[in-house]
Amino acid sequence: MEVQNYKNHVRYYIPHHFIFYPVVFFLIGLCIYFSTKYEDQQAIWIVISIVLFLIAWLSYMLRQHYALMNQDRIVRLELRFRYYLLTKKRLELIEPRLSLNQLLALRFASDEELPELVEEAADINLSPKEIKKSIKNWTPDYMRV
Repeated sequence: MEVQNYKNHVRYYIPHHFIFYPVVFFLIGLCIYFSTKYEDQQAIWIVISIVLFLIAWLSYMLRQHYALMNQDRIVRLELRFRYYLLTKKRLELIEPRLSLNQLLALRFASDEELPELVEEAADINLSPKEIKKSIKNWTPDYMRV
């Protein structure tokens, strides 16, 4: 497996991102084209376009929403555990000063960098992008949805 870092940490689900969505958006485009070409059937093509758009939107929302909510909770618990093992302090005391996106970015920090980076992120409010860019020893997360 390729070494994970800031430049390649985003994951795509091939059937969803590169097959389902292109097909759905192609069909929506086709429906819009047919609605202009066959004006006597315009209403039905517009309705089909709207239905296809809603299917695409719902599939994205449902697929991402439930999986990411669960993973966000797991990442938060993992960070609390790692931080406690490394510092013998509870992350929950600092956590209110960190956003969820900052915590998600901190998961990539190595054990050596994590305590210092948590403090820095909380003290000067580093953005998730800044947190990721400041990580020197990247800990990969190959299981993220």
